[in-house]
Amino acid sequence: MRAMGMLGKMFSVERMLPTEHIRGEIPASAQAYRDVWHIAGPSVLEMVAQSLISSADTMMVGTLGSAAIAAVGLTNQPRMLMLAIFFAMNTGVTAIVARRKGEDRPEEANRTLRNALVLILGLTAVVMTLALAFSRELMLLAGAKPDTIDDAEIYFRILAWALPINVLTMCINAAQRGVGNTRITMIVNITSNLVNVVFNYLLIGGNLGFPRLGVAGAALATAIGFTVALILTLISILGHNKNNGFLRLSFKEDWRPHSDTMRAITKVGGNAMIEQVAMRFGFFAYARIVADLGTDAFAAHQVCMQFLNITFTVGDGIGIAGTALVGQMLGEKRPDLSMMYGKVSQRMALAASLTLLSFLIIFRTPLVSLFINGAKDPHVLALASQVMIMVALFQPFQTSSVVISGCLRGAGDNRFVAVVMLICVTFLRPLLSLAAIHVLHLGLMGAWAASLVDMSVRMICVYKRFSSAKWFDIKV
Repeated sequence: MRAMGMLGKMFSVERMLPTEHIRGEIPASAQAYRDVWHIAGPSVLEMVAQSLISSADTMMVGTLGSAAIAAVGLTNQPRMLMLAIFFAMNTGVTAIVARRKGEDRPEEANRTLRNALVLILGLTAVVMTLALAFSRELMLLAGAKPDTIDDAEIYFRILAWALPINVLTMCINAAQRGVGNTRITMIVNITSNLVNVVFNYLLIGGNLGFPRLGVAGAALATAIGFTVALILTLISILGHNKNNGFLRLSFKEDWRPHSDTMRAITKVGGNAMIEQVAMRFGFFAYARIVADLGTDAFAAHQVCMQFLNITFTVGDGIGIAGTALVGQMLGEKRPDLSMMYGKVSQRMALAASLTLLSFLIIFRTPLVSLFINGAKDPHVLALASQVMIMVALFQPFQTSSVVISGCLRGAGDNRFVAVVMLICVTFLRPLLSLAAIHVLHLGLMGAWAASLVDMSVRMICVYKRFSSAKWFDIKV
């Protein structure tokens, strides 16, 4: 009974706000959790489904062998580096649109979206040109070996050609999340990913009369899914139909860059850019360190990353609700409610993480067996099963860090998040991984232990910052 009472206090909104921060009426705990779940529910479903479908993609590629899994996995960090600038701009879009929603300024929100799309299209031309020109060098830098380099380069180049389609969809979805339209983004992304799986089946193995394209077929299937997503996204927002809601996109509007709007996007997006670049370089370096352990170790690592990414999406989906509500409440001049909704989001994510932790430990071997043929690659299966324990231990730290970082971004406090990412991901994680592998000789488990230390430090830093209320008066 005592433990239940302590849990009740921990999850009660009354205990989340210091008295000096309260500036008006506070909703009851049940209502606060419903408010968060109204936005978080579709986001969690969208992102978990997206990750599960992505894992199905990896399973289908896995039928080609561990070298094919490693080849596709090698493209992940270069692709994320390629997308870093767009993730940063979209962070600005979500935060600004959420704030304008709270201020009830739909025209300013729509102008933000139009200006962001113009800016992103210009950046796409530069990034795509560089990615195509240096594709092989990037794959070598990522750690590609003679048995993976050709497939990795083919996969990367196809997705580089699809970059404009992908980033336009991402930008519009970022704006939709800012106003809480997570149901729309859920439908778009689940549908496009299902299309991806269908074309994986048709093109990887050459089924129903389609050509057998292997890894290239997986990339083409992803590009087709991107195209479907863009079409659905544009349908949801084009025109002046009242059903389009707060956000409406029309080519009859003024698409010229607006100085104040561009300044706001680049202010928030610029700090997010530092965060993204720091994070992507850190992840790139970490993946390169792990790749040097060999193809089998990297294949095991890649399979475990699938589960880490799936569980990450639970926190990310709840974090979207936190980002939107923090921004909207600040727009309504209620920073106390921003803090409350941020902490409610974190408590929801924490509860989910403890369930995931237990599930991953109990079912770790059957789960990795979905990707790895134990009879063909018993060493890879055993290694991946060990690493899954680390994946389980990640859960409470990862979900809380993701949610609170999202809340700080929603408040426009991207600079602090960027500094934390720079210290922890760019420097701490790679250095600890090198020490664990080359000094302590702990292999892949050591590299994952280093990541767990990084994640724990990040979680402590962002939670202390959010609780400090230093972000209450940031303008965007």
